[in-house]
Amino acid sequence: MNQEPEDTATDTDRDGAAAAEELQHTEIQENTSAILAAEAEAVADVEANVYDGHNAQVMIAEESGQEKADEPDDEFDTLGIEPALLKAVKELGFVHPMPIQRMVIPHLLHKEGDVVGLAQTGTGKTAAFGIPVLQRTDASRAVPQSLIIAPTRELCLQIAGDLADFAKYVDGVRILPVYGGSSIESQIRSLRKGVQVVVATPGRLIDLIKRGEVKLDQVGTVILDEADEMLNMGFLDDIKEILTHVPAERKMLMFSATMPKEIAGIARQFMRDPVEFVAGVRNEGSKNVRHIYYLVKAHDKYLALKRIADNNPNIYGIVFCRTRKETQEVADRLINDGYNADCLHGDLSQAQRDLAMKKFRDHVTQLLVATDVAARGLDVDDLSHVVNYGLPDDAAVYTHRSGRTGRANKTGVSIAIIHSRERNKLALIEKKIGKTFEYKKVPSPEHIIEKQLYNLADRLERVEVNEAEIAKYLPGVRKKLEWLSEEDLLKRLLSLEFNRLLAYYQDMPDIDLNDESKKKRKERDELGKAASKKDKDRRVAETGYERIMLNVGKADGFFPGNLMEIVNRNTAGPHKPEIGRIDLLPGYTLFDVKKEDAQQVIAALRNAEFFGVRLRPEVASDRDYSSDSRKRKGKGKKGDKKSKKDDRDATPGRFDGIITKAELREKKSKKKDKKAAGKPKYAGNYDVFIKKGKKK
Repeated sequence: MNQEPEDTATDTDRDGAAAAEELQHTEIQENTSAILAAEAEAVADVEANVYDGHNAQVMIAEESGQEKADEPDDEFDTLGIEPALLKAVKELGFVHPMPIQRMVIPHLLHKEGDVVGLAQTGTGKTAAFGIPVLQRTDASRAVPQSLIIAPTRELCLQIAGDLADFAKYVDGVRILPVYGGSSIESQIRSLRKGVQVVVATPGRLIDLIKRGEVKLDQVGTVILDEADEMLNMGFLDDIKEILTHVPAERKMLMFSATMPKEIAGIARQFMRDPVEFVAGVRNEGSKNVRHIYYLVKAHDKYLALKRIADNNPNIYGIVFCRTRKETQEVADRLINDGYNADCLHGDLSQAQRDLAMKKFRDHVTQLLVATDVAARGLDVDDLSHVVNYGLPDDAAVYTHRSGRTGRANKTGVSIAIIHSRERNKLALIEKKIGKTFEYKKVPSPEHIIEKQLYNLADRLERVEVNEAEIAKYLPGVRKKLEWLSEEDLLKRLLSLEFNRLLAYYQDMPDIDLNDESKKKRKERDELGKAASKKDKDRRVAETGYERIMLNVGKADGFFPGNLMEIVNRNTAGPHKPEIGRIDLLPGYTLFDVKKEDAQQVIAALRNAEFFGVRLRPEVASDRDYSSDSRKRKGKGKKGDKKSKKDDRDATPGRFDGIITKAELREKKSKKKDKKAAGKPKYAGNYDVFIKKGKKK
């Protein structure tokens, strides 16, 4: 660590270059223990009051001249930042400081004492503490002077990268990220060369301390970034241990998006009369985010998600799920349905996670389906949407989710797809974040198609035409299409783009639930009763057609578009079968096909699957589809052993529960015979047999 003066500059330059190269090329890997700990649900309640008796020390942005943020003279060069740092800041496009920056930077540059900064994710907290840290760093001392602790390695790398950008024109200042999942030997070599600012995850830092490779006895500033996240991830004990290796007379800064009571406890325990800076209202959601909810049945959430995506053709967002299993399932379904999606969760390998994050940052992926834990540290400024596929139990978690959009003064949309039992949870979140969610109906097929058509028109208007390259192909194309009128050409262009979409949304059901849902369900029930009289006619094909039954229906997410796609994909040759009337029911589908094509279609469908379900097509004319017996396998009452036996004994190749009239009469006759015989019934709760109310 001790070097001769004449060698210092050379080594520093060399080391600085090496550090920059390492920062650029270091793989993003995970602190495994942190990930496992973070899968636990957030348990901290959001509290309104944090520091009893310290109200005079709370500085709120609105009271500190928030309106000045839009004034021309309110720029970074008024905050006391030295020229070298200011030059880099301006090159990065920073002009007007954000509220938290305007309050915190001058305070940290000119005053001592501990600081708590509360501001939403994406509001410039890194610059708020990073610029003063760099300006107060003594480049002549190659020892750790500032320690920044982050909950995840992604955030650790992000902070280190931002600080490196700010310090672009500052000579001799070295910044090193240390985090789990990466080569500890490489980090040790960098530490031995000498660094002034260490950005670390708790687990790896403790490991380095125990090995004696990092000395914190000269650290003057300790910063806890995303302190609420560190608490939720179970790092409290690690933080306490780290602080025992730091001088007692250090300055401590704590930055967070929310302030639960546990974090307030840490502040009281480890900080001395901290000044609290609040950008906006404590624990409030971002003002640039619009909060919307859709109300559907629980099993319709995925359909609602698809409609939301289709209604926003240029969507670029994160879909948050509660579990890793659900995350993988939703992502797989989206990919299989043709959406530009990917997943991010703790069960993926590091290479898979790195690739997923890179593709998303590069806008290769439009929809990233992720757990809260995996998405921490994923910092993207231009997200258009955040979708809560499952609402979190903690309002603070929702705040973090929604705060990922609407950054850098841009607007964003946070969507919650809920079912009726989640209304109370939504109301609690509204109360905690001080925002009212706007109810929206799930986009209708007509609206979606219209939106997609206009988006296509916009793309056609904006497309860049290479006149020189395309000119040589125009005569041939023009000659081939000259028989088409302008209107016919336009129709064919739209059909080329939208045939699949139109087929999918044909006869798509309404999946909305709203305040009038009970009334609507009653109306639908009445219509259903009237329609049930026509059920027997469903098995009758139109003239010249054969009626085919297929063992999947609405309950499986199966719709006309899926049928057309499967039939076309599995039938060989230029001739495609002609499909007629399609009747979709919850447990099965009935459709007409030209008689001459019927056997071809049946043969083709027998070789196909729909989301793991083997398709079993059959001619439908000799079946009774009107009876209540057409229950799907496993859908009988819990404990109904007879129902399960009937399923097991069903004829192979026949859809579960569909029986002939003769079979139905036989079943009813057997049921009456058993009742007359007074066969004892087993009462499992008491392990006794009961016959006609008397114990045996």
